[in-house]
Amino acid sequence: MKSTPICLAIAAALATGSAHAATDAELMARLERLAAELEAVKAELKTVKAQTATSQPATAVAPAPASASAATLPTAAAAAPAQAYQAPLAVSGSTGQTSFFGYGEVNYNRPFRDQSNTQMDVRRAVLGVTHQASERTRIVAEFEFEHAIASSSDQGEAEVEQLYVEHRLNDNIGLKGGLFLIPLGFMNLSHEPTSYYGVERNFVETAIIPTTWREVGLSAFGVSDAGLRWDVGLTSGFDLNKWDGTSTEGKESPLGALHQEGQLAKANNLSAYGAISWRGTPGLDVGASVFSGKVSHKNTAADTTKAGLYAPDARVTLWDAHTRWTPGKWDLSALYARGTITDTDQFNLQFAGGTLVPKSFYGWYTQAAYKLWEGGEYRLSPFVRYEVFNTAAGYAAMPAGLETDSQRDEKVVTAGANLRVGDNVVLKADVQRFQLDRTRDRLNIGIGYQF
Repeated sequence: MKSTPICLAIAAALATGSAHAATDAELMARLERLAAELEAVKAELKTVKAQTATSQPATAVAPAPASASAATLPTAAAAAPAQAYQAPLAVSGSTGQTSFFGYGEVNYNRPFRDQSNTQMDVRRAVLGVTHQASERTRIVAEFEFEHAIASSSDQGEAEVEQLYVEHRLNDNIGLKGGLFLIPLGFMNLSHEPTSYYGVERNFVETAIIPTTWREVGLSAFGVSDAGLRWDVGLTSGFDLNKWDGTSTEGKESPLGALHQEGQLAKANNLSAYGAISWRGTPGLDVGASVFSGKVSHKNTAADTTKAGLYAPDARVTLWDAHTRWTPGKWDLSALYARGTITDTDQFNLQFAGGTLVPKSFYGWYTQAAYKLWEGGEYRLSPFVRYEVFNTAAGYAAMPAGLETDSQRDEKVVTAGANLRVGDNVVLKADVQRFQLDRTRDRLNIGIGYQF
């Protein structure tokens, strides 16, 4: 086929560009030429597909991990850690094709102060399956196992992380229904260990954004020719009635203590979300997301432990803004997230002296990584990340004598390196230093994979 030499030329040019740094002008000129050639290839592919549709099945495409909104091009996955809001592919998979994917990580954590708490952990093992039900429809199921053993006497968990049907109306617009990940931030969609720096997931995208966060609902997503990606949906939300004032879980992650994960989820109050991301400039990703919904689900005073202590109008709203830039060997990113839970003053009275529901919580981080060395299938990238987060930045007003002071910001510096072994295995090591709780200072070592 005539397009094969052009494809080989594009692949060679991309490989050359990753091995030798080019000036911005040269790089942009090269990208413009490649874009023009790619458009020609796409036009030819459409012609060939139309001519052979009745005699040959569509070309099979190996599915990417289902944490993206749609399939990801293999070359993009190999070049850099995965990012959210991937565009649907123009070429569909063969009808009836079933493929498997997965990822996992094993970590070692050694505190500097109390070394008796040093531990090794099979942090998670994830298995998934994708079935191409028709040319434009696929079924995705993803199952996660945490901490090696799941039983009533162990700390492990077994859970359905995703279970949805996705249908592409055309090459640029798709629909999805079922249990799926909410597109807020970077990591909630792209959380495979090969897609982020550091042994442990960052605190902002776990304590403030409760990664991995999924809801049951319907969504529509797409991409424009100008590089604008969007995703909107109507889903289940959080349940304020799950709050436990005797537990510290709410202090660790307010929304982590309230999320329902598709397990007999209360749905009298539905939530809505919207996400947008722009990638019109090569190497640049700028985006923002918001999620909001009421969380009482028509709870009444009779459902609470103390009459009158409920919050019929309580609402959770969480939003973020993020950006990532990958010039040359650099990988630079920043993210800010903020959440609120309204109308909890009466509700919190029943938890006086315990863990109260916060009115506001937030966090942000900046991160820089640099590809220091590359040889064969090995790539070494040192990184440093600075993050600030507060899971209880403020509380609703309480009667005199029952007030609770807001928490102070925790500040964490993480420095380490990722050693990629090919595209699907990574070795990691880092050191973390905490400003407030110095007992959490630690050394982390880990190994992760995806397939």
